[in-house]
Amino acid sequence: MTLDRQTVIDRLRSVKGPDLEGDIVSLGLVSEIFIADGKVFFSITVPARRAQELEPLRQAAETAVKSLPGVKGAMVALTAEKAGGGMGATPPPRPNPAPPRPTSQRSAPGGPAAQAGQQPAKQDVPGIKAIIAVASGKGGVGKSTTAVNLALGLKALGLKVGILDADIYGPSMPRLLGLKGKPETADGKTLKPMEAFGVKVMSMGFLVEEDTPMIWRGPMVVSALRQMLRDVAWGELDVLVVDMPPGTGDAQLTMAQQVPLAGAVIVSTPQDLALIDARKGLNMFRRVDVPLLGIVENMSYFVAPDTGKRYDIFGHGGAKAEAERLGVPFLGEVPLTMDVRETSDAGTPVVASNPDGVQAGVYREIAGRVHTHLAAAMQSAADEAPAIVFE
Repeated sequence: MTLDRQTVIDRLRSVKGPDLEGDIVSLGLVSEIFIADGKVFFSITVPARRAQELEPLRQAAETAVKSLPGVKGAMVALTAEKAGGGMGATPPPRPNPAPPRPTSQRSAPGGPAAQAGQQPAKQDVPGIKAIIAVASGKGGVGKSTTAVNLALGLKALGLKVGILDADIYGPSMPRLLGLKGKPETADGKTLKPMEAFGVKVMSMGFLVEEDTPMIWRGPMVVSALRQMLRDVAWGELDVLVVDMPPGTGDAQLTMAQQVPLAGAVIVSTPQDLALIDARKGLNMFRRVDVPLLGIVENMSYFVAPDTGKRYDIFGHGGAKAEAERLGVPFLGEVPLTMDVRETSDAGTPVVASNPDGVQAGVYREIAGRVHTHLAAAMQSAADEAPAIVFE
């Protein structure tokens, strides 16, 4: 049997629609179907207020597709957007949606979740003690390079560390860590993370070819991130470093709202334009009550390899001044040097390939500061937890 779009559609006709009326294909609820390397991706349109109630529908569709010969995995999302079309079916009038079921909340008083009253609870990931996000307001500031060397710096402190590459559209971790191949499954459902330099890694780059474009809408991206976080056998980790997508869009906001982040690190270059975007990322985490562990000034200055002369190509000290202005810890300055670029391109990050070098020392110092601020943030969160007293 050839694995193609029509084969998947035919199999999905066996999945009943909401309230067991018709099937999800004839009801026009299935989006365009994307197939890459035996992985099948699509979304199902449901009423927004019934998304949680109809999770079994998503699971049934995923199970049906996974049973097809040649399917190595399926990623199915529920979306409240209008159907992506392409199925050729005109959906009949839909039944009135049931009232939303109550959901538990876990957010600081007065935060956006509390105000909206609709924020889903943040669920801990078994085995992971702390999750930190490495983010930037824009691309091109060296966020992924910082994230991978920060993770290796934390490992050098004796911690068990993992990296989640949350940039679906432009995953960098396979190249930065020199990883190739496909992850194995533990039980047919849970993926085993790849590993490099003693750090566990998961990335969309392992699941599709490097030149395959990910033409997805927000709900598909969010579903993929959720599965790469929760359907992976991470084991016992002290810290999971999440390399966030650049910007402050739907994927970033969902990660910040739904993942129990212990803190966030903001990466910026010194110039004013980058700092404007960095503020946006910083303010996003503040609004969803995620502690800010600090700001890193990347590409802080350039040292000529032949003369040793220093050049402030992008200015200097802007991120430090911004951190002081905002009352956020300043984590350190990372110079722009040839060895960082060369080792990153070669898949041998500088903290791993030259641990005693100057550059590796800079990253290890930043990792030490992050670890200190993370411990303080987690202790503060524990102190704020309600105490139950029996009298």
